[in-house]
Amino acid sequence: MKKVKALRGFRDRDFIQTKEGFFFCVVGPFHPPDRVISYLKYVPAKLGAWGRGKKRFKRAMRTYTIPSLLETFSVLERDYPHYLFHSPFYNIRMTAVPYTQIVKQFKPEEKLAQLLRASRLDSLQKKLLRFTSFLAETSKISLNFFGVTGSILLNIHRPEFSDIDVTVYGLRNSLAVKNALGAEYAIPGSKVQCFKGEALKAWCEAKARNYPLTFDEALRIHERKWNVGLFECTQFSVHPVKLEHELAEEYGDKTYHPLGIVTFRAVICENTGCLFLPIVYRVQDVKVVEGSSAANIEEVVSYESLYDNLAEVGEGIEVRGKLERVLNTKTGREHHRVLVGSPEGKGTEYIKLS
Repeated sequence: MKKVKALRGFRDRDFIQTKEGFFFCVVGPFHPPDRVISYLKYVPAKLGAWGRGKKRFKRAMRTYTIPSLLETFSVLERDYPHYLFHSPFYNIRMTAVPYTQIVKQFKPEEKLAQLLRASRLDSLQKKLLRFTSFLAETSKISLNFFGVTGSILLNIHRPEFSDIDVTVYGLRNSLAVKNALGAEYAIPGSKVQCFKGEALKAWCEAKARNYPLTFDEALRIHERKWNVGLFECTQFSVHPVKLEHELAEEYGDKTYHPLGIVTFRAVICENTGCLFLPIVYRVQDVKVVEGSSAANIEEVVSYESLYDNLAEVGEGIEVRGKLERVLNTKTGREHHRVLVGSPEGKGTEYIKLS
């Protein structure tokens, strides 16, 4: 029997525009049947820094942290409560846009294809095309597997200060890009550079200011960061995204029951899921330092991209997060996981190399 190709749904790093003109960024690949899990990123503002002419926007979140996310919850609860949603499976309140409120879905790969065909481009769009072509050439991956997200996707970017945010689709393709960039960083005079000097200092200071990390702990995290850097002096980020046929589950296949905040140490036994959102590390040799103990903590999960690609198999980590009992509704199997970046943690949660 011929295999039917999986349909293109709502993918991580897509954007959606609502009837109010809000732009939400899609989070992860799993969504309820009538909503899209996402966070509010840009809202209309007369004096907003993004956009041009009368159509201007500002960021809804000051920083990409849980405290800033909770601030947007308060605003939405007061004026736009239909964007708040309590998931009976995740057992948390989150922002999720109802299908009835969606005006447009923005797909990164379609935007990149459109720009490749365009005859008139601004300086940042031209740089984006040079960057994606560079990635495709060095990784030997077709441009069809790349996209552009963020402000360029929405056409509200400002060439004088906007970053380049790129998506790459598929596990094999993402690993190829990761290896290609890692090799390029080691070549003197390469078109891509990792953060150094003042840029590195600023990055680490920002992470130490916004997360429960010291400057040195942020520096250790940056040492593992292959997907952020500079291309022709412009900051870039690369975001791996799973293709539909690579998804092993659907929304609702598992339920998660909160059991309190814990701190523990463990050893990584598998990290193939650390490229994508949600980030997943399989762990063993778990030793609880503080909080409720569970006999079978099997994984650490986070939706905070700061912690992607942090630890290799065999390395030790220290984790603070929300302990959850996980029930697979299809098989009946139970285990425990720890979620880093939960609303309950209020910005105190982390993953550190130990």
